[in-house]
Amino acid sequence: MAPMRTFEDLVAEAAAVDVSGWDFGWLDGRATEEHPPWGYLRLLSQRLPRATAALDVDTGGGEVLSEVPSFPARMCVTEGWAPNAERAKALLGPRGVEVVRTPPDSGLPFPDGSFDLVVSRHPVRPDWPEIARVLAPGGHYFAQHVGPGSALELTEYFLGERSGPDGRDPHTEAAQAEAAGLRVEDLRVARCRMEFFDIGAVVYILRKCVWWVPDFSVDRYTDALRRMDAQIRADGSFVAHSTRHLFDLRRA
Repeated sequence: MAPMRTFEDLVAEAAAVDVSGWDFGWLDGRATEEHPPWGYLRLLSQRLPRATAALDVDTGGGEVLSEVPSFPARMCVTEGWAPNAERAKALLGPRGVEVVRTPPDSGLPFPDGSFDLVVSRHPVRPDWPEIARVLAPGGHYFAQHVGPGSALELTEYFLGERSGPDGRDPHTEAAQAEAAGLRVEDLRVARCRMEFFDIGAVVYILRKCVWWVPDFSVDRYTDALRRMDAQIRADGSFVAHSTRHLFDLRRA
């Protein structure tokens, strides 16, 4: 086996690579994440063709939705970050998908009852009243959310011990959804193993998932990165865990 590249080489490469969009292909062979047991993409691919009109909230660059083979007659997506919205237009526009950029806290720019299915994979902050409003009576919200304390080991390595809720508890979200007029049909939770096999993978993911270490930069955390690099070389990987929950909610 070839020796691992130097700390400097790994960090410089990861600090320079484009991290826009939600394609994590750059991490192939450098990091792994166990998938939740329910198979969100498979379930989404079954549901979307049965809908009449569907909306994907916080689509990112459209990478997940692009893997669905068949869409309903009307398929719309929203995305708040301009570079991702442009990527989604390029990826999904040729398939007839309407891509709408939505500034933060601006609501969903659609009339009441516009969709019989609203979906999302890892929404930033679900706006439950808006989701309920744009759903037609009997319509469903089907989504995979990031759960509480996701990648906590990674966050605490750089920021120290965290305490208190982070606002992503599935039962809290379920109560908020019900208060907005949605009924829980199904709720599943999972804790999934993550491994990072070189320090470049860690730099990349912290640049991409900026909420894990909000003030992250290579210069600011060089000493911690060097310590983690030594740990990875000694142990073979750095291990963390993601948490996920799956919602199936119905509007009365």
